[in-house]
Amino acid sequence: MSGRPVRITVDGEPVAGIAGQSVAGVLLAAGRNSWRTTRSGAPRGVFCGIGVCFDCLLTVNDVPDVRACLRPAADGDEIRTQTREDRI
Repeated sequence: MSGRPVRITVDGEPVAGIAGQSVAGVLLAAGRNSWRTTRSGAPRGVFCGIGVCFDCLLTVNDVPDVRACLRPAADGDEIRTQTREDRI
């Protein structure tokens, strides 16, 4: 990691991170443990952390179903949390 700060927006709120962090890392460091819900409404965030599961999905720059654990955060990223209804 370079230590260079990055700023992303999550559901309209600014969140600071460090270049090289995954989106999940930035969210976890900001105190966000979940950013998606299941069919039953249960909260989901990082589970495996290595891209095997799909618990950390979110929308990045209008691209849905991005795995937050695999996507490096980039300065200016616009992120939206997802619900099951977003995919219907």
